This record gives sequence, C-alpha cells and structure tokens, in this order.
Amino acid sequence: MDNNPEKVASLRQGKLPIYEPGLPEIVENEIASGRLSFTTSLDEAMQDADVIFLCLPTPQGDDDQADLSYVLGAAVEIGKRLDHRMVIVDKSTVPVGTSKKVREVIAAHTSIEFAVVSNPEFLREGSAVGDFRYPEQIVVGVDEDWAADVIKELYEPFVRRNSDVLIIMDPASAELTKYGINSFLATKISFANELARLAKAAGADYDQVRAAVGKDSRIGDKFLFTGPGWGGSCFPKDTRAAVKIGEQHGVDLSVIKAAVTANEIQKQSVAEEILNFFKDNIAEKKIALWGLAFKKNTDDIRESPALAIADRLTKEGARVVAFDPQAAENVKKLRADNDKLTYAQDEYEVLKGANALVIATEWDEFSNPDLEKMATLLDEPVIFDARNMLKPSLVKKAGFYYSSLGRPTVDGR
Repeated sequence: MDNNPEKVASLRQGKLPIYEPGLPEIVENEIASGRLSFTTSLDEAMQDADVIFLCLPTPQGDDDQADLSYVLGAAVEIGKRLDHRMVIVDKSTVPVGTSKKVREVIAAHTSIEFAVVSNPEFLREGSAVGDFRYPEQIVVGVDEDWAADVIKELYEPFVRRNSDVLIIMDPASAELTKYGINSFLATKISFANELARLAKAAGADYDQVRAAVGKDSRIGDKFLFTGPGWGGSCFPKDTRAAVKIGEQHGVDLSVIKAAVTANEIQKQSVAEEILNFFKDNIAEKKIALWGLAFKKNTDDIRESPALAIADRLTKEGARVVAFDPQAAENVKKLRADNDKLTYAQDEYEVLKGANALVIATEWDEFSNPDLEKMATLLDEPVIFDARNMLKPSLVKKAGFYYSSLGRPTVDGR
C-alpha cells in the first residue's frame, strides 16, 4: 500500500522506482502469480491481514534526529481501522523507543489486541535480493509470545538451513542493534580510509597492509577497502542519529562522531588532490568522471562521494562531464542548476578532450578499460582512481599519471 497513485500504477505494471539487480524479475513473477498486488487503499491492505510492515521514510531533520512523522501518522490510521488481532512491524530505521510510541498511538484508537514488533532491515543496496533470501541475521524485537510465533512462521522459509540467524530480543534492543551495526561498519570504513591516507603519505602500499590486517580473525577482511567515503541512505543518517540518541541519554559517542568527521574529510580528499595537481588552476579544465551513484549496482545518489567530488570541482570552476550506468538521470534532476556538470552516454565518450579522469564509483565496467583507447581520447593522460579499480603497473606502462588511494602514485608520461 502506498498513498502515491502514480507509483502504485507504475508498480502494477512491474515498473520499479529504484534500480536493484534481480528485483524486476521477482516483482513481475509474483504479480503474474497473484501473490503480489498494490493498492492505494489502507482499508483494502488491512483486510484479513496478519502482519503489516511499516516501510516508511524516517528522514534526518535539521537536528540530526530521525523524523517519525510518517511512521506515527501511519500508526494513527492503522489504529482507526484495526478490527482484528494483528502484528505491526517497524521495518524502518527508528530511534530506540519508537516501538513503544507506535504502540501508544495505535492503542489510543482501538481496543483490539495487537503487537508492535521491531524488525530492522539489513539489506545492502545493489545486493538486496540476495541479502533477503540468505540473511546473516534476522533481528526481531517483540514482547508478546504469540506475535513472536507469527514472525517465526513468516521467516521460516528463509531460516530452514540455519535457524540461528533468527534472533529474538526485546524491541528496544532490536532498535539499537540497527544503529550498532551500521555505526560499526561506517567506523571501520573510516578507519580503513584514514589508514590508507597514512600509507600513501608514508610511502607504504595500503593494499598490502589491508591484506595482512584482514587476516586477523579479530578484524576480518570485510569493509577494509578504501574509497572516497561512505554515502547512501543508511550510514550517514544512522551515524548522526546514533550520536543524537547518545546525547539524549547522556552518552557521548565520541568514536562514532570521529567516524563521521573522518568521512567528511575523506569525501573532500580526492577533490583536494586534484586541485593540488592542477596547482589550484582548475578553472575551465575539463574533468571526466566515472560514476555518480554512491556505490555500484544502484542508482542511489544520496550523500554520494562522487557528487561531493563533482560539486567541489565545479565550484572551483572546472567543467565536469560524468557517466554512470544508472544514476545519471537522478543527478540531472538534483543538479539541474549546475551548468558546469554535464553527462555522456558511455565511459569513453566522457573522456573526449578531458584533462583528467576521476573514477568515483566501482562499477564493474570500469575495472578493465581499454587503456590505449583512453590515451587517444584524453587531452592529458591523468587518472585519479578513488576506487583502486586499476593496476598501477599496467596504467604506468600505458603512459599515464596514475594516483590511487593508499598506494604510491606512478607516472608513466
């Protein structure tokens, strides 16, 4: 159920408002089978329903707190219509204590028995289908045994091979778990990026450092890859919200604060290096940009590091021409007033006459480019690789100046 008629009409035709690999086929198949339908009517959606998932936005306010107006507004409407026992599930990322607020709002409008469950989602954009089918953890915060049984039955097909992934706890703990996981992962990335900056400054090779550090079982090799900073819909919002939640409870989350600060520095570091390379004389230079989405396999540009690079360079007077396989249309709408940011149809067109190339998103098609063709298209054989997509020795051999993250710069010009 959604209150946007245009979105519902589009979904009924199998057209999705987001890009997510594997999802269109699932939606198409399930619509055809009659197992999936869409409506603008909450009355229709609630009829005979056993479970309602609240998958609503909780945008970050000016004070960094999550805006619960959509969630609590839905709770009011649900309470007014509740006519049989039902489980209401908070799927949105919400502050600790939200399930209690939702319960109070619904209870103010009905005497029918119900339960409110916290079930935060841990789906990664670009691999959400696989994450849902083969979850590492399903966190369920619930007080009522009967509601726990309903949720267990619902998720049973996904935990047959490993029932340990279904973790039952109290609602407040479930809500905090979501912030704990995202804040830890964001902190780990910020640490990796800082260590990579140190490696480059000290003449070390971060790829070698990462390989060794990741072998330590206490650390692990995931989320140690360096990049231009984290973005998207979760890490930026959730880390800031976690800090705010800490303040509300009198706890200074200084580690998470530092991770947020480090990330903002990282998002500017690539642009700073480019400006230094051109000796702050970048005005009217043409810069080719590979990637606009905050990560590959998505069209999400929220707080994208690639956009931070484009914004900084165009602010300093550069002309940036960008290519992204999925996210360009979203950026065109968001940056319609930036006439120094234009777009190309493929990764080679963007290079024509450019003074440098910046690789900002790790799309697979950027990992093995035709270096000889690139050399003929670029005005200057200069590459800044913010994703470490290319092999320095090969790029140097092809005659390029090549700067990546955490690795020594090579110059084959």
